[in-house]
Amino acid sequence: MNFRILGAVVAALAIGAAFTIAAPKSADALPAYAASTGKACGACHQNPAGGGPRNAFGDAFAANGHKLPGKK
Repeated sequence: MNFRILGAVVAALAIGAAFTIAAPKSADALPAYAASTGKACGACHQNPAGGGPRNAFGDAFAANGHKLPGKK
């Protein structure tokens, strides 16, 4: 195999691996919010299963630093 081709393949794999590792994992913290607040995902999201756009309560929760009103 030509060393240029091999180098290009290795570089492409390295770049692909870097993007895979660095990709945001948007769902990592969401179950923790539900567990810490005692509320279901649907309390903050338009979809009752969670994820996706937030409803008005979810927007207020996010604007309050991901804390329930009255909590410090």
